[in-house]
Amino acid sequence: MPEAVEDVTYRHEDWYAEELVDRHFVRCEFFHVDLTEAVSQGATFTECVFGNVALNASRHTDSAFHRCTFKRCNLFEAEFTGCKLVGSTFEQCDLRPLRVDGGDWSFVALPGADLRGVRITDVRMREVDLTGADLTGAVLTGVDLSGAQLHAAKLIRADLRGSDLTALDPTAVERAGAVVDAEQAVVLAQALGFEIR
Repeated sequence: MPEAVEDVTYRHEDWYAEELVDRHFVRCEFFHVDLTEAVSQGATFTECVFGNVALNASRHTDSAFHRCTFKRCNLFEAEFTGCKLVGSTFEQCDLRPLRVDGGDWSFVALPGADLRGVRITDVRMREVDLTGADLTGAVLTGVDLSGAQLHAAKLIRADLRGSDLTALDPTAVERAGAVVDAEQAVVLAQALGFEIR
């Protein structure tokens, strides 16, 4: 593994379509960096800060963003495959349309995020904070949402099939037209106090 870059600040740099393979950044700060169409593979970012960074159309595979902060970043059409974002925070970011397939997004903070129409499949999102997030028309299938904070989230027409909804209070979300499977329907009915016989 190459040596880690530590405590470096990057400002107004053009990393358009950069290939970040097996790179390791620790406590680095990226401000106004253009990572449009960048590709990361096996890269690791630990406790890094991304401010006003363009990540649109970027592709990330088996990379890790541990406890990173994303503020006012553009992730339009970004894709994450098998990535770990444990403990990371997103504030005022443009997150749609976003695709996440596999990986671990546990303890990620996305309160109030606009996630309309995003696709999140087979991802571990334990104790994720989606308070007040707008997931209208989103696909969240096969997602582990155990312990998730979902109060006041909009799940209108969202596809939730195969996801762990044990933390979901059906009375505390907007859910018109949301799609669940039969097993989930039982969990939700029990959450509402119904006995299934």
